Amino acid sequence: MKHLHTRISQSWLILTSVITLTALPLAAQSSHDTLTIYMNPLEDIVVSAPVTQASISHQELGHTQLNQDNAGQNLPYLLQSTPSMVVTSDDGLGIGYTYFHIRGTDQTRINVTMNDVPLNDQESQSLFWVNLTDMSSGINSLQVQRGVGTSANGGSSFGASVNIRTGSGNLPDRQRTPWTKGNRPVQAEIDFNGGMYNTFREMVKADVYLGDATAESGAWHISGRFSKVNSDGYIERAFSDLLSYQGEIGWQNNKSAVRLQAFGGKERTYMAWYGIDAATLATNRRYNPAGEYIDADGNLAYYDNQTDNYQQHHVHLHIGHRFNNNWSLSATGHYTYGTGYFEMYDQWLMGGIVQRGLRNHFYGGILSTKFIDEHVDLQMGIALNNYQGQQYGTIDTLFTGQHFDNYMLGYGNKVDGSVYAKSNWHLIHRARERLSLYCDLQYRMVDYRIWGDNEEATMPGAPVAANWHYTWHFFNPKAGITYDNHGHRLSATFALAHREPTRNNFVTNIADDDPQPEKMQDYELGYTYSSPGIFSSGYTLPWTAGVNLYVMNYDNQLITTGDITSVGYLITTNVKRSYRAGIELQLAAEWTKWLDWHANLTWSRNRWLDKSVWRTISFAPDWTMSNSLVFHVAGFSADVQTQVVSSQYLSNTEDATAMLKPYTVTNLQLRYRLPLHLSRHADYLPDCTLKCSVNNLFNTDYISNGGTDGTYVWFFPQAGINVHAGFTVLF
Repeated sequence: MKHLHTRISQSWLILTSVITLTALPLAAQSSHDTLTIYMNPLEDIVVSAPVTQASISHQELGHTQLNQDNAGQNLPYLLQSTPSMVVTSDDGLGIGYTYFHIRGTDQTRINVTMNDVPLNDQESQSLFWVNLTDMSSGINSLQVQRGVGTSANGGSSFGASVNIRTGSGNLPDRQRTPWTKGNRPVQAEIDFNGGMYNTFREMVKADVYLGDATAESGAWHISGRFSKVNSDGYIERAFSDLLSYQGEIGWQNNKSAVRLQAFGGKERTYMAWYGIDAATLATNRRYNPAGEYIDADGNLAYYDNQTDNYQQHHVHLHIGHRFNNNWSLSATGHYTYGTGYFEMYDQWLMGGIVQRGLRNHFYGGILSTKFIDEHVDLQMGIALNNYQGQQYGTIDTLFTGQHFDNYMLGYGNKVDGSVYAKSNWHLIHRARERLSLYCDLQYRMVDYRIWGDNEEATMPGAPVAANWHYTWHFFNPKAGITYDNHGHRLSATFALAHREPTRNNFVTNIADDDPQPEKMQDYELGYTYSSPGIFSSGYTLPWTAGVNLYVMNYDNQLITTGDITSVGYLITTNVKRSYRAGIELQLAAEWTKWLDWHANLTWSRNRWLDKSVWRTISFAPDWTMSNSLVFHVAGFSADVQTQVVSSQYLSNTEDATAMLKPYTVTNLQLRYRLPLHLSRHADYLPDCTLKCSVNNLFNTDYISNGGTDGTYVWFFPQAGINVHAGFTVLF
């Protein structure tokens, strides 16, 4: 590790010089006007600067927006109205294993962080939402950045990044003073949903505040959440048995904050990642071949424990301090432990029961500082993380009674270090007119070693042994400009990003050369107009419209082939030249006091160069659209949401027989807030909301995912109309 330490030291020296040069103009000026600096209760010390540069394409959602339609589906389903997003699931309901694409990019190329700590598995680069079921219940706010996101901790974002903020204040507004006992404000929430296919969600959560956070003596905050989600699944035997938890304790005064957070989850799901062919789809679209075998009497049977079992536990410690009205410092330490296995019946191994599992540890630290005044916002940071993982396998033969322990042992170790500096210069900073320049410089070093047995050695052409060791050095610069004037906003950005291959890219490699890191140049040009509204009888009807053009040029992009590994991971391959380009349109309007309209539309082209022919990249629809009409009056609201996705190829050969048909799905969300808050005894009464979700309102037979190995094509059908109802009670 000595040579690794030397590389990190040299890299830190280089970036320190860059940061110093960036900060020199700040030392020469003195600010007579100071901006307000605030601290959210028990959050990191925060300055009044935006989370991201305004010129970067992004959507922001708060706790209430995320959870008003939450019936137990995984987080991607609550984000499916985000521009350019396509969501799918193995079980057909969105309760079990769930996946998403943004701009045609799969989720292994999308960086997800919680309070700046990476959530993606460091080897597969995926995030398994079933391990953190009902995650949205503990989220304060969430931001989806499309394209290359701003520098932070974790890998570069090749399609988007999802930045999650948690902490105190994640209970929705009760629109009245919370119940208090002495000087102890207390809030609690109970949620329940039940619906078709034996789908149930139960959640309980509480927040307690002790003291005054604005005083020098400070205040304590304690919160906790527990969620349980169960479902039989739409697909046969695709059941899910999921739980998650989240707890936090913290202290804060007018200058400092400390927060210790623990969260995690455990899942048991029946395998449903095999899919079915077109002939079976026509006769029984719910059919699941997983666990199927012929018993000793010659009868068709299914192995009861053909399941995936995994648990993951996270601990984060956040410390922040505000030195003065301009400078603040924050530090984070984190640790994640994951363990689990899947079990399956394999008739080719003498009727053997196979278990394949993994154990991993991920830990590291993050240090960042912020400066803000009237003329400039500056943030600098450094992060160092280490991942250690083990893959193992066992076999029990039913006929001979033999046991083979650890017939496969594979290991992985990944060290990831980065330093960055990013800044906004406010060249014009008037009330109605602003001009800002943005610069973001990041250096990232990855040292990755894989050794031992190759868990995918049974794939034709894949190497039997795992033996790779690579060190990559990436420089990721970004720049942008934003101009605001009386509701008009024009922005342009350029970003260069790199990303390393995943473990699956190596162990499934059948080419002569090892997989190569990806490089991408992202060009974005956006315009939005926000109107104060059209005045009608003294009422303002605001509306906003926007357009964003993007071109993402790739070198050695890892695109999905359509095939999957033995455990359901997407198999990818490097292509030398490729691009993703498109136009994203958005519109939001409050047409009347009781009717809102939100819509977005994306048209894109996703192509790779096959010798001299440009071909369409798999899983990349040309068109996606989301439309929402919200009717609300006197505590009642009805939200009609429609998603439209055009056809998609399942491979990169433009094979018409391996293709998903276009589909349109409409969901109806109904909510009614009981008028208890209008009572003269409102301070002593809970706040109750009844809700009902009617998914796939028109009972559309649609398929949102599939695959092909070149000869066999399989599909993942989704559920028809399904209804879920429940209630939320706030105390």
